Amino acid sequence: MLQLVNLSKDFAGRVLFANISWHLRKGERVALIGENGAGKSTLMKIIAGLEEPTSGEIQLAKGAKAAYLPQDGLVTSGRALFHEVRSALAELLDLEAELHRLGHELELLPQGAAGHDGLLTRYGELQEQFRHRGGYTMEAEIGTVLTGLGFSHQDWHRDCGAFSGGWQMRIALARLLLQKPDVLLLDEPTNHLDIEARNWLEGYLCSYPGSVILVSHDRFFMDQVCSRIAEVWNHAITDYHCSYSSYLVQREERVAALREAKRLQDDEVQKTEDFIKRFRYQANKASLVQSRIKQLEKIERIELPPERKKIHFQFPTAPKSGRVVLALEKLTRSYGSKVVLDKVDLTVEKGERVALVGHNGAGKSTLMAVLAGSGYQGGGLTVGHNVVADYFAQDQAAVLDGDRSAYDELYSDCPYEMVPKLRDILGAFLFSGDDIHKKVGVLSGGERNRLALAKMLLRPSNLLLLDEPTNHLDLFSKEVLLEALKRFEGTVVFVSHDRHFVNGLATRIVEVGDGGLTNYYGDYEYYLEKKAAEPAGVPAASVTTSRDNPAKPASSNGVAAAVACLPPQNKEERLKDREEQKRRKKEEQARGKQQQAVEQEIAAVERQIAALEAEMTAPGFFDDPERGVAAGEQHTALNERLEALYGEWEQVSA
Repeated sequence: MLQLVNLSKDFAGRVLFANISWHLRKGERVALIGENGAGKSTLMKIIAGLEEPTSGEIQLAKGAKAAYLPQDGLVTSGRALFHEVRSALAELLDLEAELHRLGHELELLPQGAAGHDGLLTRYGELQEQFRHRGGYTMEAEIGTVLTGLGFSHQDWHRDCGAFSGGWQMRIALARLLLQKPDVLLLDEPTNHLDIEARNWLEGYLCSYPGSVILVSHDRFFMDQVCSRIAEVWNHAITDYHCSYSSYLVQREERVAALREAKRLQDDEVQKTEDFIKRFRYQANKASLVQSRIKQLEKIERIELPPERKKIHFQFPTAPKSGRVVLALEKLTRSYGSKVVLDKVDLTVEKGERVALVGHNGAGKSTLMAVLAGSGYQGGGLTVGHNVVADYFAQDQAAVLDGDRSAYDELYSDCPYEMVPKLRDILGAFLFSGDDIHKKVGVLSGGERNRLALAKMLLRPSNLLLLDEPTNHLDLFSKEVLLEALKRFEGTVVFVSHDRHFVNGLATRIVEVGDGGLTNYYGDYEYYLEKKAAEPAGVPAASVTTSRDNPAKPASSNGVAAAVACLPPQNKEERLKDREEQKRRKKEEQARGKQQQAVEQEIAAVERQIAALEAEMTAPGFFDDPERGVAAGEQHTALNERLEALYGEWEQVSA
């Protein structure tokens, strides 16, 4: 489908990749991986024909087309959404127009007239071609794509110019998916998608008939979609035919092997150089020295690229708070006549990691702003004892002063005692050297997000309210942030569309939608499992689920609805399952104690055998025959006991 032949690209002497040869088969779905600036987006633009390589060539299969979706910057206006997306099917629309024209001519031309049969044959051919290419189902296909990407039916008739930047990128993605190019090139396609839209896009790409090359910072997305990882590293492309999670393991093994090979090569080179220096001026060694010099020149040196730069930090020690950190009681928040939160109840306790999920516009950011102190129309919000909150808003990076330098932006909000540590904090977030004097206005999205996170380290807090903290962060920075939040001793309430991040951090999922909240006490996988099995009759905001309690009412006004929707037999089965789990847990605990006791006895018998054998090997031990016989019998008995203990240990372990 696609072949890169000795492809090279450099900018002003800086080499991105050199003489790479790489191929893509039909139907493959490949993730391009590499550090920011490694050349991933540039490579996709070259494949799409938007940029020229320095040397080499791109070979596409005959008649094949490649199409590229950039990260941002695409804006459309002047047409209704449905018609704008429909225009992507230009060839089908031309066929449709031709069919209409021929149909009109056939209506006017008598059946026996000259040329009628030719027109009829041509009409039949075009009609079959139109049917084969999906012309009769294109309206339904457009609807499927728009709905999957989160557009409502009311949106279909809105002017494209009325949509914000994130929705503009969804429009561009919809156009591209409908075109169905042979090679689909997607640069961060999930950046502007909520979790539901990401789930839909995963399924769409997994069944996509052509080939897909994508760049993404969503680890979960890549694991679901891609079966091959192509790493742009060290001016080359290295393939890993596996998922992203497996790639991380294999890459570490490859880098370790490369380091070891480099060490061995350096040792060999050093020995050769030492030999040359030692015997260079000895006539009788001249031929050997020349041989070693030629040998040294032929060695292809292994080059290790610099280590990846990673942010590294931990949040300040959290002051102690009360057990209840936040409590909402019948709280209502609306914008004019639109009620976003309708008499919702929510209690957040110390140490919880609560993830807010829901489609775009469901009210996640509104709820987060309310928790951070924004106004509301009814009900109450109670903040717990000694709670110190820090809020990272979704547009936190945009709130930064673009005219200040990175250092001055941090300094402007810094307590006096933290001033000496500012450079260390900036360095931890990869602002070093002259970078600290860069104006905030020229920083990339990822750099601004890192700076906004750095500001959260200036003061200790015990409640972190984080609205999309992973936006614009690369995969490695997300992992560092995830680990730092896992170690954080306080409470975290957060919104993120990165499912790996949510699954790795959340202890509770709160679904926001239709003005209400639904609690799921578990990680993201547990949430998906429960959503899939959720009874259709249970109102969205009335049921709270947990690993230990499959279905319980979230508030008193939802008790009747929740109980009414639980079939008696399902409830009995759940009780039986719970009792069975308790029984198994007790058995496992008892078995664990028994195994530990057997292991301790095995260790004791082995010590006795070792002591006896040491005694028996002492000089003169067997001078007393009776003592020798007794020791032999004791040694045999101990070994028999040890054999029996090993058998018992195997039974317990099994």
